[in-house]
Amino acid sequence: MPPSAKQARLLKLYAEMAREGYATTDGLHIDNAFNDMEIRAFRDHLLPLFRRFGVTSLLDYGCGGSDYDRPGFSADGRSARDFFGLDRVHRFEPARGLDQRQPADAVVCFDVLEHVFIADLPATVRELFSLAGRLLVVNVACYPARALLPTGENAHVTVRPPHWWKGLFDAVAVEFPQVSILLLCSTGWHQVQGFALWSAQDWLDHPDFVIAG
Repeated sequence: MPPSAKQARLLKLYAEMAREGYATTDGLHIDNAFNDMEIRAFRDHLLPLFRRFGVTSLLDYGCGGSDYDRPGFSADGRSARDFFGLDRVHRFEPARGLDQRQPADAVVCFDVLEHVFIADLPATVRELFSLAGRLLVVNVACYPARALLPTGENAHVTVRPPHWWKGLFDAVAVEFPQVSILLLCSTGWHQVQGFALWSAQDWLDHPDFVIAG
């Protein structure tokens, strides 16, 4: 499903921000835009999860400037590829014209969905599931950004509470029961509400009809 006209316009604005930087809510201008490797903050939590699911291939959906081969990702100086034991890493960043989308054992999506226009979210979440062979890890911000779009609007265009996001993922998960999901909702700077790892297959295998969520 192609993006809506609003999402297409947003992608052009994000590309402009990646090239030229962006203004902030406190009146500054940031030149080095979208270069943080967001997965770094969760590396020690994700490592045992990747091992549990036998993850050797990864798609970083909305990777920004992440470089999985750059030394210094881990405390002992290893790259992210070496730290996670990955054979293949693929990246997707439309704001930088980078598109290596293809199926992988795991898909990670950090600080991306809050930048997607609300009408395009179901299709985007469905694409995340469709590319994940075993595991989908998502971090979404549930608060306004410091960054502003070139239009002056907040760069987090879809701000919703954690359980809103959980409901969205629950609704799509039923189409992909083989995929386990870890949803991490940031409610503030370094404040995260995480949901227990789940899959729709867990619901189908459960002996009861009433499933706690």
